[in-house]
Amino acid sequence: MTKTRKSLPRTVAELVLIVAIALGLALAIQAFVVKPYEIPSASMEPTLHIGQRILVDRVGDDFTGPKLGQVWVFHPPVSETCADGAEGLTSADARDPEACDVVGAQESGETYVKRVVGLPGDRLSIRSGHVYRNGVREPNGDTVPCTGGGECWFPKPFTVPEGDYYMMGDNRPDSLDSRFWGPVPRSWMIGEAFFTYWPPDRMGTL
Repeated sequence: MTKTRKSLPRTVAELVLIVAIALGLALAIQAFVVKPYEIPSASMEPTLHIGQRILVDRVGDDFTGPKLGQVWVFHPPVSETCADGAEGLTSADARDPEACDVVGAQESGETYVKRVVGLPGDRLSIRSGHVYRNGVREPNGDTVPCTGGGECWFPKPFTVPEGDYYMMGDNRPDSLDSRFWGPVPRSWMIGEAFFTYWPPDRMGTL
């Protein structure tokens, strides 16, 4: 019994098909399941540094929603100032400065990476850059505290609106975040950052 040898054109065609299927699967995974991102700023130091690369799970939390303490990628509002002109950075010199608690009118196409510090319905205040959630101060391990400056001190309590999340960078003195432009709607949230793969010496879970 003899084996039938495949013709060269047929072999090439099969190889091209395999490569096309593999490429299609890779693009589908990146588009709908896991997507890589590069950190563009110092706002998440010491957790994430400029140029560090992360993987984001785009489907794992679709049903449960973001959880407190997770690092998420999301779209911020187009305006980087609070929709309420009396809140945010403009209130830093006021007697009772207020962090922004109003959702921006329009979603931006940019992507930010921050930590979830407040869930829908949470009562928050910010002192020396630390978040007090429902009267309890957040753990210290992931954040750079503020030693001064109006951006670090918003002691007047506010409530995170239902369906929205409060996002802040770990580098509290140097992070443009919800304090200044408000909570983030669930529909603007892209996915949880769960793994960092570059540089190799910082590889690991988040």
